[in-house]
Amino acid sequence: MACPHCLSTTSSRRKHRTSLGYRTFYCRDCDRRFNERSGTPFNDLQFPTDIVLLAVLWRLRYKLSFRDGAELLLQRGFEVSHETVRVWEFRFAPLVSANLRRKRRGTFGPSWYLDETYIKVSGKWRYLYRAIDREGKLLDSMLSEHRDKHAARRFLRRLIDSAGQKPLRITTDKHPAYTKAIRWIVGRKVLHRQNRYLNNLMEQNHRPVKQRYYPMLGFAKFESASRFCNAFDELRNYLRVRPTGGEHVPADARRKIFTDRWSTLMHELST
Repeated sequence: MACPHCLSTTSSRRKHRTSLGYRTFYCRDCDRRFNERSGTPFNDLQFPTDIVLLAVLWRLRYKLSFRDGAELLLQRGFEVSHETVRVWEFRFAPLVSANLRRKRRGTFGPSWYLDETYIKVSGKWRYLYRAIDREGKLLDSMLSEHRDKHAARRFLRRLIDSAGQKPLRITTDKHPAYTKAIRWIVGRKVLHRQNRYLNNLMEQNHRPVKQRYYPMLGFAKFESASRFCNAFDELRNYLRVRPTGGEHVPADARRKIFTDRWSTLMHELST
């Protein structure tokens, strides 16, 4: 294993392990000792990495409060407070988002659907901009305090940066902010369709984030709301099983795909 301090590969494995069971190593070049988690975001944690990631993914995937997550971990033999689960989400939800964003870069179709929905933050309504392609794949999401041309421009820049390409068609509602923003950022060659009925695919795609958001009764801070919504959208998009070629996917195949993707994500985040 390479040394996280000097990046040397001349390290040797030691006999004993840490209190959590992780292997330890010794670097001959810099004369330092380290373990498997040294140099990672999980180095200073007092709990195993898989338990921490499990609590964060539970929180993002299911309708659980921080106290619910702490009770589920208690059933597994780990006593933590709800504030600990809150800190874990604060630290590692962005790690989940960044990992999944890298995996889906450049995998989008040429037809994009843009719309925004309402999220209550600190007693005020904020705007969650979201975009998908024709197959329902998530392009990006962005929480904004305002619904104007400046927010639309920021969102379009994020979309093009995330996708690595420009679309051929963009479908939106009749909000005037999109027209100038699309011409300014994407260009005049793109086909801009403004029809609320054509954008029903986007309207239906808002349901999961709204259903997950309702039991929480809003967010206290704008930063926490933005962090949670981005991570939730990324995880749902990754775990969602879509029909291939219009054919129905059986339940046993869905369960296997879900299990494989969950295990792969846990492994990538922990390493």
